[in-house]
Amino acid sequence: MSTAGRTTPEDDPAASEVAAALRETAFVRLLARADGEALAATGLLARACSDAGIPFQASASRFPEARSATSDDSDDSTDELVVTVGAAGGDVVLADVPTVTAHDAAAELGASPDPVLALAGVVAAGRTPGAGDDAHLLDAAEARLARRPGVAVPTNDLADGLAHSTLLHAGFSGDSGAVQADLAELGLPTELDEEAHRRVASLVALAVAGSESATPRAAEAVERALRPYELADAPFATLGGYADVLDAVARERPGTAVALALGHDARTSALDAWRDHASAAHASLREATTGRYDGLFVARTDDAPVETAARLLRDFRSPEPTALVVTSGEAAAAAAPTDDERDLGATMHEAASAVGGDGTGTARRGYARFDAAAKEFLTAFREAL
Repeated sequence: MSTAGRTTPEDDPAASEVAAALRETAFVRLLARADGEALAATGLLARACSDAGIPFQASASRFPEARSATSDDSDDSTDELVVTVGAAGGDVVLADVPTVTAHDAAAELGASPDPVLALAGVVAAGRTPGAGDDAHLLDAAEARLARRPGVAVPTNDLADGLAHSTLLHAGFSGDSGAVQADLAELGLPTELDEEAHRRVASLVALAVAGSESATPRAAEAVERALRPYELADAPFATLGGYADVLDAVARERPGTAVALALGHDARTSALDAWRDHASAAHASLREATTGRYDGLFVARTDDAPVETAARLLRDFRSPEPTALVVTSGEAAAAAAPTDDERDLGATMHEAASAVGGDGTGTARRGYARFDAAAKEFLTAFREAL
């Protein structure tokens, strides 16, 4: 077991330091937070380890910090390096834009990292490709990307893609039949040209912004789904669609998401999981009982993929900056960027601990599981917030 000191996200290493640490160890344990960006970064590092002949194990969970602590307490004497991705707790921590660091570390190891996978991680995190330190990824992927009008979906079946997208929430979301009916009214050609793609994008934008439950934030949030990068030589049709699937599957079936990020043939099972996940998320928002508090909008439901539902609630239905989805044993929160210094992950941990549960997260999102009543957790969360 490596005896290196555990680090915090503030100590994120440079790509060259990550590569050096990987190169000098006998075994790498990659522990990812179960979200699209962390899985993309994990895939990049795992593929690089494979190319370099470095034995590794990769996994994803909602509480990678706890698994890291378990590894640290193990009696196993193997020279093992624990890398946590999207979370604290490892010998090496990649929490701040991990896909960029992972891509560059893989290159330092002599691998040929996939810039499209890295960009999918950037999009999954809600960032715009090329707007930050990832401009070189766009350059590296230039031959495989083509920007066009339209909507970002993972499949060539437009009705399927729109019905199950978690990049947006509209009246037709989760209902392929409703999407097909709306598309039929457009009279689209069999082969979509740029004008046809623009008409689809307009349909989607109006469906989102024109909803009775839409908020002013929805008009901005739907931009993530528009003007996609079409992909060549990739498992999914567009970059946004790739990110959508990776994030949904990371939460729905982490094992399948790991296989997908590692480059295995997991496309069919990943799309099945994405459809199930999206359908449940959209249905939960329609069926939930909602409540509004100062700075907080809450949706209570019996069952939901809470993290995705919370993000959709924040982006498309919440009139408050923080959205919380609570079920009988889980909760997730998502916060819009504001000027305050709130750490939502810490808030979730405090609230969950108050009712005997576990909580985790980042500055703008949090997840908790607990055995207490939903009302009891909600009270604890409001007090912690």
